Amino acid sequence: MPESIPKLKITVLQKSFNADLVKEDFKVDAGSNYGACDQFQIGQEFVTDQPWSPPAGFCTWAWADLRGDIMATMAGGDLPWMKERGVAIATCTDAFRPVIFKIERVK
Repeated sequence: MPESIPKLKITVLQKSFNADLVKEDFKVDAGSNYGACDQFQIGQEFVTDQPWSPPAGFCTWAWADLRGDIMATMAGGDLPWMKERGVAIATCTDAFRPVIFKIERVK
C-alpha cells in the first residue's frame, strides 16, 4: 500500500508593515489605506495535502514563496536548524508587507 501524502498545517504567525520603505521607495502614493497584508489574519490556519495548489483563501503569491518549504516538509524533510522535526518557518517576499508562516507536518 503506498504511503499517503502527509497533511500540513500552515499558521499565520506575524504580519508587518514597513512604512519607512513604502514612504521612501513605493512608486505610488499609498495613502492611509496601505498597511499590513489584509489577505491573512494572525492565528489563521490552513490545512492542505496538496503541494501544488494553495488552499482556499491562501494568497497565490505567498504560496509561491512558501512552496519550497511546503514541498520539503510534505516530503518528510526536516530543517536541521529547527528545534522540532517537521516544522518550518517561512515568509512571503513582499518587502513592504511581509507575512511569516509556520508550516507543520500533521501527524
